[in-house]
Amino acid sequence: MSLAADASTTVTDAESGRRPSPGLLIATLGMVGVVVSLMQTLVIPIIPTLPTLLGTSASNASWVITSTLLAGAVFTPISGRLGDMFGKRRVLFVNLLALIAGSVVCASFSSLLPEIVGRSLQGAAVGAIPLGISIMRDELPVERVGSAMAIMSATLGVGGAIGLPVAAAIAQNADWHVLFWSSAVLGALCAALVFLFVPESPVRTPARFDFGGAVGLSIGLLALLIAITKGADWGWSSASILTLFAISLVVFLGWGFFELRQRAPLVDLRVSARPRVLFTNLASIAVGFSLYGMSLTFPQLLMAPEETGYGFGLSMVNAGLALAPTGLVMMALSPVSARLSAARGPKLTLMLGSTVIGVGYLCAVLLMNSVWQIMLAAVIVAGGVGLAYAAMPALIMGAVPITETAAANGLNSLMRSIGTSTSSAVMSVVLAHMTISLGAHLLPSRDGFHTTFFIAMSAAVVAVALTACIPMGKKD
Repeated sequence: MSLAADASTTVTDAESGRRPSPGLLIATLGMVGVVVSLMQTLVIPIIPTLPTLLGTSASNASWVITSTLLAGAVFTPISGRLGDMFGKRRVLFVNLLALIAGSVVCASFSSLLPEIVGRSLQGAAVGAIPLGISIMRDELPVERVGSAMAIMSATLGVGGAIGLPVAAAIAQNADWHVLFWSSAVLGALCAALVFLFVPESPVRTPARFDFGGAVGLSIGLLALLIAITKGADWGWSSASILTLFAISLVVFLGWGFFELRQRAPLVDLRVSARPRVLFTNLASIAVGFSLYGMSLTFPQLLMAPEETGYGFGLSMVNAGLALAPTGLVMMALSPVSARLSAARGPKLTLMLGSTVIGVGYLCAVLLMNSVWQIMLAAVIVAGGVGLAYAAMPALIMGAVPITETAAANGLNSLMRSIGTSTSSAVMSVVLAHMTISLGAHLLPSRDGFHTTFFIAMSAAVVAVALTACIPMGKKD
C-alpha cells in the first residue's frame, strides 16, 4: 500500500448533496475539455505575423506558443494533486478563472511580455481535463463512467482539431485580439456551467501540500521542455541545450529521492511505478508523439504551394476545414472505445487504437495525390487517437486508489504533453532539414513529409509494444 493511499478520505454530505443529471454533468465537463484544449491551436493562424503584431523577433514571438505548453505541463499534475486534497470542482473553477484572466490579458495588450503571461495562464487551465475525468469517476453511476471518461479524455484532441479552422476564420476576418476575447467568453461560459451543474466531489485526501515536490517537478519539467522545444533553434549540441538537459536530469533524480520520503507526495512514485500505470504512461508518450505528427505536418502539406509538386495551396481556413472532421471522429469513437474497453478490456482498446494510428500514417505515405486522400489518412489517425486516448483513463483508474485519481490522471496528461512536445521538436527538425527551393523560399520536401510519417508510424508501433507489456492482474 502506498503512503499516499493511507491518507484518510473525507466525504462531506453537504457538499455532495447536489446531483445534476448525468447528461448535464458529462456535457458540461466535455465542453470544458474542448474549450481548454482549444487553447493549444488558438494562435496557430497568426504565427507567421506574430513578430510584426508584437513588434519583436520571430525567436521571441515563439515563446507565445512555448509558454502555453510549459505552463500546461507544470500545472497539470499540480492541479490534480490540489483537486484530490481540496476539492476537484474548486480547483477546476480556479483553472477556468486562469483561462479567463489569461485571455483578457492577451486581448488587452499588443506587446510580447503580456502575451506570454496571458498565454501561460491559458496553458495552466489544461489541468481541467484530468480533473473532469476524476469528477466523472466520483459522481456518475458506474454504468456511465466508462463512456463519460472516454469522451472527456478525447477532448484533448477534439478541441485542437475543431479550434484550428475556427481560429483561422476569426484571424482572417477580424482583429487578432478577437481570438482572445472569444476565448474569454467561452471560459466564462464554462465557469458558469461548472458553477451550476458540477457538484463538489466528496472524495478528498486531506494532507499538507507538497511544495518541495511542486518546485522540483516544475524546475525539472521547465528545463526538459525548454530544451526539447528550443533545441532546433538554439542547436542541439549548444551549451545552453546541453546544460538544460543536465539540469533536468539532476533535478529529477533529486526530486524522485525527495518524493519517496514524503508522507503525502505530489506524485506517488510507488503507485506510478506499478507496471500497469508505468507502461500506460509510457504508451501515452508514444501516442501523444504520433498525434502531434498529424497536427504539425498535415496542415503544412495541405497549404504547400502546388508548384512543389505535392502541395495543394489551401488557405489556413480551408486546410483547417479539411482537417476538422478529425475532431468529430475522435469524439464519435470515444463511446465506442468505452464499450470495447468494457467488453474486451482497455488494454486491447489501447493496442487497437495505436495500431490504427500506424495504419493512418501508412496511408499518408501511400496516398498524397489529392486533398481527400490526406483527409482520409487524417481521419484514420484521428480514429486511432480517439480509441487510444479514451482507453488511458480506464487503465489508470483501475490501478490507483480513488483518493489519487486526479493526480494520477494529471500525470497521465503530462505524459501525453511530453510526447507532443518531443514530436514537435523532432518533426520540426526533419522538415527544416529536408527541403526544396521554390523561388526565394525553402519548403519541406516530399521526402521530408514521408520521413515524418514514418517516424510517427514508428511511435505508434512503440505504443503497441508498450501496451502489450501492461499487466492486467487485479494487483496491478
